Amino acid sequence: QVQLVESGGGSVQPGGSLTLSCAVSDTAGSECMAWFSQVPGDGREWVTTIYTKTGDTYYRGDVKGRFTISLDNAKKTLYLQMNSLKPEDTAMYYCSVTSESTCFEGDFRDWGQGTQVTVSS
Repeated sequence: QVQLVESGGGSVQPGGSLTLSCAVSDTAGSECMAWFSQVPGDGREWVTTIYTKTGDTYYRGDVKGRFTISLDNAKKTLYLQMNSLKPEDTAMYYCSVTSESTCFEGDFRDWGQGTQVTVSS
């Protein structure tokens, strides 16, 4: 079972930036890694995915152009660069990994502990 540890969250004003990190115990055999967000009382929502082998990336419409997902295989760390943050980005952010090549949302089942992002003025 892989272990994932998120970090880098915090409180920022609208328009600000944050960089989230996800330390992964083992990326060998992984097909995709992703970030999800969750607000209290709601389900976990997909944000972005990176295909480990190709580097292809996909984003939820409301974060496209503002967030960037990347993976440093040598450091076994997944990143989420968040720019031009908006209050509606406020959520707990979780990283995940899957070995299934379909990389559907339902393929992601293991998570880190999450890191809180709060955007307010």
